Amino acid sequence: MAPTLRLQNALKQQQPVFATFMALKGMRTAQVVAHTGLDVRNIDDSDMHDMVSSVANSGVSPIVRIRGTSGPLIKRALDTGAHPISQSGILVPMVNTAADARSIVSFAKFPQVGVRGQGSSFACFELGLATPSEYVAKANESLLTMIQIESVEALENIDEICQVEGIGYTPANWSEPLFSEAIEKIVTTARKYGKKTGILATDGEHAKRLKKQFDLVAISTDVRALQAWYGKQIELANM
Repeated sequence: MAPTLRLQNALKQQQPVFATFMALKGMRTAQVVAHTGLDVRNIDDSDMHDMVSSVANSGVSPIVRIRGTSGPLIKRALDTGAHPISQSGILVPMVNTAADARSIVSFAKFPQVGVRGQGSSFACFELGLATPSEYVAKANESLLTMIQIESVEALENIDEICQVEGIGYTPANWSEPLFSEAIEKIVTTARKYGKKTGILATDGEHAKRLKKQFDLVAISTDVRALQAWYGKQIELANM
C-alpha cells in the first residue's frame, strides 16, 4: 500500500489542517480521537508505539512530539513508523538556532541527506512496503520535520532557522513576550522561505479565527476536551 500523504497533501493544497495534542495513553483512546474528523494527532514520544499505528490505521496523520533534539530520540520515534500510510512526522521542541534545525534534519534523514541509520522493521510495515530498501527510498520525501519556536533566542534567529532545508513547519508558541509582534514575525519569515506554520487554539471558535493566519491549528488537548464536555453536560443537567 502506498502512503496517502494526507497531511502533506492538505498543506500543499493550502487546506486548513486541524490537530490536537494527546495526553491520555492507550491505543483505544487514540482510535476514538482519530475518528473525530481531525487531520493530525500529536503523540508524546513516551506513548508512541501502539498509538502511532492506531492513529495511522484510522487515516489520520500521527505526529510524534519528541522530548529533545538528540539523535537517539529522533531515531526511536522514526523507527516506530512515525510517517506511515497517512503520512506523518516528528515535532521537536525548543529549537533555538539554525544549527539546531540542521542537526534535527540530519538525524531524521537517510543518506545522502542525513545520517539516519536503518534499524527497524516497524516503519517499513507501516508504509506497507515489503523491504527496508523500499522504505529508505521513500522515507526522506514523505517525512515532515516540524520544530517549535518557543524562546526569544529562537525568535531572534528565525530568519536563519527558516532557511534550513528539510524543515517544513514551524509552530508558534502562545507564551512569547510581545506576543502579537513575535507571532507576526514568525509567520512572515516562515512564508518568505516557503515553510508552513501552526499554533495551538483553545477551542473551535478560536481555531476558526486562527486558520486564516496559520496552516495548521491544534485544537486544545484530549484531556481539556473531555473536561469541557463533561463540565458542560453537568451544567446542563443541573439547570
